[in-house]
Amino acid sequence: MPLKLSLKPGEKFVLNGAVVQNGDRRGVLILQNKASVLREKDIMQLEEVTTPAKRIYFPVMMMYLDESAVPKVYDEFVTRLSEFMNATRNPAIMADCVATSKHVMAREYYKALMSARKIVDYEESLT
Repeated sequence: MPLKLSLKPGEKFVLNGAVVQNGDRRGVLILQNKASVLREKDIMQLEEVTTPAKRIYFPVMMMYLDESAVPKVYDEFVTRLSEFMNATRNPAIMADCVATSKHVMAREYYKALMSARKIVDYEESLT
């Protein structure tokens, strides 16, 4: 099933590890096969990893963008997720943590990333 991306002028995204930027007009990109695509708003830089939830999100993002990174970042993901789950008592967020873990175990990294985004959003709502 094709993926259709509607892009704003100048919007950046990562496509299979390459940073791509849209031109000066709105654009539409249709991907006909499976690819790792991440919009600019979902990309986190290492220097932004400053909270417990972001320490979960970042390794998941790295696994999604580059499956060869899995051996390097998986243990960090497990450690940070375990720490977060031990510190929270919110049932909905616990469910998001479990979902994130299940998706990672199934190598469904984009789904894991979207679950991890919910954890980050929750954390940000507390401040």
